[in-house]
Amino acid sequence: MSNAYFTIAKPANDPFLGYLPGSPERAALKEELARQASEVVKIPLIIGGKEVWTDETIPVTMPHDHQHVIAQCCMAGEKELKAAVDAALAARDAWEAMPWEHRSAIFLKAADMITGPYRKVLNASTMLGQSKTVFQAEIDIAELADFLRFGVWEAQEIFKKQPESVDGIWNRQDYRPLDGFICAVSPFNFTSIGGNLPTAPAIMGNVSVWKPSRTAALSNYYYMKLLQWCGLPAGVINFVPCAGSDISRYVISHPKMAGFHFTGSTAVFQSVWKQVGENIASYANYPRLVGETGGKDFIFAHPTADIAPLAAAIIRGSFEFQGQKCSACSRAFVPASIWPEVEKLLKKHTAALKVGDVQEFDTFMAAVIDKDRASSLLARDVKADQLIILTAVDRVCVNFNKPDQQELPSMTLAEAEADISAMLRDASATLEGDPDALRLRTMHLAYESVKQSGGTLVIPSAFSEGFVPEAGKKAGKTL
Repeated sequence: MSNAYFTIAKPANDPFLGYLPGSPERAALKEELARQASEVVKIPLIIGGKEVWTDETIPVTMPHDHQHVIAQCCMAGEKELKAAVDAALAARDAWEAMPWEHRSAIFLKAADMITGPYRKVLNASTMLGQSKTVFQAEIDIAELADFLRFGVWEAQEIFKKQPESVDGIWNRQDYRPLDGFICAVSPFNFTSIGGNLPTAPAIMGNVSVWKPSRTAALSNYYYMKLLQWCGLPAGVINFVPCAGSDISRYVISHPKMAGFHFTGSTAVFQSVWKQVGENIASYANYPRLVGETGGKDFIFAHPTADIAPLAAAIIRGSFEFQGQKCSACSRAFVPASIWPEVEKLLKKHTAALKVGDVQEFDTFMAAVIDKDRASSLLARDVKADQLIILTAVDRVCVNFNKPDQQELPSMTLAEAEADISAMLRDASATLEGDPDALRLRTMHLAYESVKQSGGTLVIPSAFSEGFVPEAGKKAGKTL
């Protein structure tokens, strides 16, 4: 009989490794990159803890060298998706009954492996499969460990919360998982989010059916294998790469879907919300829908802003990971009085950015994730009245090793206007010394330009200011 009171200390964020020349982590990662680049991994479905192989497969390629196949991934269909739901529901009762500290031990062990010997495996697969530079992969994988450690700690803090009692009455509260399964649909751009979406509900005692992004299949598969190695019981998380239409038809429509955990496009999340709402009477519960969707981040600079940090923030916010983060900067609103200095630095630093192979550790930008993403960027034309558009990226890279895509060439500064790199400023007046009314008008212009270019959600964005903190407060309140 267990009667001890278990506690988990509040974790700290995992520190990043530097991968400096001559460092042991650099040598180990270089070796792992070479190993993974030299093989083609066969990725099965994992349903009820067992590998399931299907006739339908897709190639997993390096985005920066898309003729280089690094994996063949099985795709689930109707039969496999229904089996995954059944496996999750079959595992539910035993997983719920497992003491929370035993569940937590599995994920804490996984976190220790991620920050230890498994770090190079996830870093390398994220670099090769998602075209992340060494730094971008490193911060991604460190965040995955953070998700696990903070997840179990937050679960503990939730379990601690109990109702107040009065004389003669002792009120107590147990926390139970949802009655059904969680459908987790994860994106390509963060391995950490891919791992967290099915795992966070599992920490609380839920079971998941996980559809990873087909363009992040390799890193996500390695993470799933790690969870199994760390003792995750069969069926708690079921790994089923598949078409989005199939997950909608066979999983989201299932009466026992109790929750939907998602990161991706606004359009997809809205379609799921609509599907669930129109069929709400068919569900055993009211499904919980939790999602994060893309936004149109911008930087709004105050006339007092320090020029060098402002230019650096614009460049890093716009071009790290090829502008594919959900927090990527898509616009910068810069006062005309400081624009010449900002423009000079933007052109100087952007011209020096190295676009290339992620296996070269001085690369700043690699390739966008796939042909569809590249097409959408090159086809987007940013226009707004009274705004001047500056494209600060010198090319959009699809395949710089073997340029065989004639319809998607590398684009020069004069040839491409990509939404992720549009730098806009108010051309009608300078903000310096202007009354608040003009500042508010300019901010509303910023908001309207975001809406007109397809943005349906504005993520809280950045305000660059010097020694006028009140300006930042007013800006935030206005937006």
